[in-house]
Amino acid sequence: MAEYLLEMEKITKEFPGVIALSDVTFRVKEGEIHALVGENGAGKSTLMNVLSGVLPYGSYTGQIIFKGAECRFRNIRDSEAAGIAIIHQELALSPYMTIAENIFLGNERASNGVINWDETNREAVKLMKKVGLNEKHTTQTRNIGVGKQQLVEIAKALSKNCELLILDEPTAALNDEDSGHLLNLLQTLNKEHGMTCILISHKIHEVIRIAHSITILRDGKTIGTLDNTERVSEGRIIKDMVGRELTDRFPKHIPKIDGIGFEIKNWVVHDPLDEERVVIEDVSMYFRKGEIVGLAGLMGAGRTELAMSVFGRAYGKRISGTLIKDGKELTLRNIGQAIASGIAYVTEDRKTAGLVHIHDIKRNITLANLKAIARHYIINEDEEIVVGKDYKERLDIKAVSVFQRAGNLSGGNQQKVVLSKWIFANPDVLILDEPTRGIDVGAKYEIYKIILQLASAGKCIILISSELPEILGLTDRLYIMNEGRVVGEMITAEATQESIMTTIIRSSAG
Repeated sequence: MAEYLLEMEKITKEFPGVIALSDVTFRVKEGEIHALVGENGAGKSTLMNVLSGVLPYGSYTGQIIFKGAECRFRNIRDSEAAGIAIIHQELALSPYMTIAENIFLGNERASNGVINWDETNREAVKLMKKVGLNEKHTTQTRNIGVGKQQLVEIAKALSKNCELLILDEPTAALNDEDSGHLLNLLQTLNKEHGMTCILISHKIHEVIRIAHSITILRDGKTIGTLDNTERVSEGRIIKDMVGRELTDRFPKHIPKIDGIGFEIKNWVVHDPLDEERVVIEDVSMYFRKGEIVGLAGLMGAGRTELAMSVFGRAYGKRISGTLIKDGKELTLRNIGQAIASGIAYVTEDRKTAGLVHIHDIKRNITLANLKAIARHYIINEDEEIVVGKDYKERLDIKAVSVFQRAGNLSGGNQQKVVLSKWIFANPDVLILDEPTRGIDVGAKYEIYKIILQLASAGKCIILISSELPEILGLTDRLYIMNEGRVVGEMITAEATQESIMTTIIRSSAG
């Protein structure tokens, strides 16, 4: 029998009003990359929080056996001392500290309370080399991209001499290039250094690419573990995740396109921190009612900056150009005016800009359109509850009730609340920036149907996505952006991933 580094037996965890884990069994062999997959709310993160001590011994029932011995972790320090390190989806780095300082934060190289900076920097450089991070160790983490910040987190875990590395959605916020680099690093750590990894991911193709075994959770229960030696099919995994066949990734639709509803003309935006630097350069686009238009491009192409600047100047300085809606020029000085004019923006950053975490679900959903449930500036709380319940059901938000705090939801369910908020605002122009990031395949399909329903109702839909299959599967027409400029426009039916990337590469070369 193969030796197991980790065995979790009959793990049950209850929160008020809900059973998050029910008799879950999960085993990981030493020296393997083991993927943990399931829909939002399936219990993946909860199970890992039990393992890492975030949920302490006594708050759950069941048994954890690590390296042959039973473990009763009271906190995350206990699990780290045993050789387990977890990297959460929301990175835990201090932006104003250097890479070296972050690597050893909480694990300082010190003697008698005095940090040995020579040793800190020397060891940091070694770890950075190990994870392929080619930056100066003195660089502040706020000045490096999200992909490189993930590498800092991995170096931080390695500094603690971990034997089991847990990664929760490590590629959710990364582009294809950074994702590929990270996955290659995990394979290198596994093959050359014997690192055992648990990978939580909604990106099934990535799981199939690197995992040796795949365990599937559904509704807080173990469905089974698949041997991925011969490469399991995506369809098999998805069927076990959602409990049904999912034959089509994207709903079929026949667009009902009307006249032009929204236009951006000669739009120029300067960097808010360096007003001499042009971020968006003379961009012009048009969007028709009932049409879903995609904005394709690599990370840093300027898609989010364009969207935020259009949305009431939420980003940028020295903005110039013209916005036209239904044939009339708009002057939008702030976000409130944008909302009042029928423009909504679903942010890619739900953590800091999408939600009020201390508010409950119903209040977050109604926040952008309180006037719809208010009389004489007094909120009708009964009506707010009705609205909250309606959207909870429509978008299948997994929560105890609409009174649950948004901050206590899983990442995917938080994203559904953000989307609900802007749908309830009833906009004419809906800008969706990575709307399905961190959401499982089953829930994505439901969101796709809602997007298509909004388009069928005559809305102008602008979709920003780093997943080219999503752009190609959902949109009617697309613009390609690179370095703050529009470098191509295509009818989606005539576009391919190769043609999009070729357009981007040629624009860079030119």
